Amino acid sequence: MKLYKNLNKSTQKLLGSIGVIVVLYLVMTIMDGTGNLSSLMKGLLVPVCAYSLVAVGLNLCVGYLGELSLGHAGFMCVGAFTSAFFSRVFQNTIPDVPRFIIALLFGTAMAALFGFLIAIPVLRLSGDYLAIVTLAFGEIIKNVINVMYVGMDSKGLHFSIKDQLSLGMNLDGTMIINGPQGITGTPRQSTFTIAVLLLILALVVVHNFVHSRTGRAVMAIRDNQIAAETVGLPVKKYKLVAFTISAAIAGIGGVLYAHNINSLTATTNNFGYNMSIMILVYVVLGGIGNFSGSVIAAVVLTMLPELLRGLSTYRMLIYSIVLIVLMLFNWAPAILKWRDDHGLTTAAIMSKFKKKEVR
Repeated sequence: MKLYKNLNKSTQKLLGSIGVIVVLYLVMTIMDGTGNLSSLMKGLLVPVCAYSLVAVGLNLCVGYLGELSLGHAGFMCVGAFTSAFFSRVFQNTIPDVPRFIIALLFGTAMAALFGFLIAIPVLRLSGDYLAIVTLAFGEIIKNVINVMYVGMDSKGLHFSIKDQLSLGMNLDGTMIINGPQGITGTPRQSTFTIAVLLLILALVVVHNFVHSRTGRAVMAIRDNQIAAETVGLPVKKYKLVAFTISAAIAGIGGVLYAHNINSLTATTNNFGYNMSIMILVYVVLGGIGNFSGSVIAAVVLTMLPELLRGLSTYRMLIYSIVLIVLMLFNWAPAILKWRDDHGLTTAAIMSKFKKKEVR
């Protein structure tokens, strides 16, 4: 306990967030083991972690780099399809565990590579222009995958952007990417335990990054780019580093997502602008620059529609109203002042707990 008190506030907050995630993991595991978790909620555990990872990555870009990106669903798509492609190609030649580890690294590296390449021209822009270009990147990735046909037979891999017959495969050939039908038969190796571990690892990485020398430089660039350039900071280099890490974390989310389902398709709801906007909602609702808040928002907004499923046609209406109320509760100045006056802010609630500990 004394060691914990000697830590700085940011580290204490990180450990607190990890503690909450571990407690939730244990609760869900116990509920699943005792049969008290519905199959619907059980099926959402891995996707919730995947969306949380993408939200953490986007929060690094929006909250600390200060750049509004709407293309993180595209990076998630890159991580998902490249890792699933690797798993399908080497499904019969590499054992399960090393294959999944390599697929995870491969998907993350490819998302980071695309993030780096996209960042070079895109980070010359700012504000709405950057948001539009990144949104276009996500749509391009999705549409390119939908016209790709890749098969494999005894002669090797075959590529086409026309149709399946154009591949000219032997009779023993199998389809890996089948255009709009995507990739089917990906080994379902993403478990809730792996997803939670990766989420905790991502939180530790971004925490160390934002409190490192590079992270402080990134925040200085966000606050005043001209002043940062004046003191000699390599603005372009730091922006590229932050954006690439952000894309890599989104790619990890994509790998988890791809290895949790049998049929992976690049649709608007999965990897298009709908998903990009939803991830941005997670970031804004949870608090810009607040990684833990992004995770909480992703969990609440992913679970809520399923919890309201019994309300039938009114489900999405109630979901929308809850979303508006939560936004007002977190961001409306008048409500923030009312919360502050009545001790309902996070800082006030935490201080009450500390007072109880002293007694």
